[in-house]
Amino acid sequence: MATLPEAEGAQPTKASLMESLLGLLRIHVKRGVNLAVRDVHSSDPYLVVKMGSQRLKTRVIKKDVNPEWKEDLTLSIADPSLPVKLIVYDHDTFTKDDRMGDAEFDIRPFIYALKMDLHCFPSGTVVNRIQPGRDNCLSEESCIVCNQGKVVQDMCLRLRNVERGEVEIQLQWIDLPGCKGI
Repeated sequence: MATLPEAEGAQPTKASLMESLLGLLRIHVKRGVNLAVRDVHSSDPYLVVKMGSQRLKTRVIKKDVNPEWKEDLTLSIADPSLPVKLIVYDHDTFTKDDRMGDAEFDIRPFIYALKMDLHCFPSGTVVNRIQPGRDNCLSEESCIVCNQGKVVQDMCLRLRNVERGEVEIQLQWIDLPGCKGI
């Protein structure tokens, strides 16, 4: 959370906002797999990412239950204890968009891996493995990997509250000058 200046009603300064940020989380939204049909024979899916008050979305892919978004969405991270929520919708022109499932994940294991000194590890080293379970939406094991000095995590998330569907994403960290850092 941003620290507010002493004066009541004053807006936080850019410097105070930067000092409260740890950095940026880039979510590379790869694709959806076997998503639910919400129109006659297909769906027009798009994905929304939420964390706290932040809300980002991908473009709509027309008539495809296996969309390939290949888009980067970037969240500002101040509180890593907040879950990241994904919601898939079917775009409709004349009615409210249909919900096609949701998933959420915890970024704390990823943040923990970022705090490790990984410079001595060879590229491709698995830093941590997260198993699918009742407390997460993973459909398969997710590995946090040191890749050429950067930490990345690939995830395949099973959508909840829907008959079927998965979303594949990759997490990457971006350090920002002037940020609090990890």
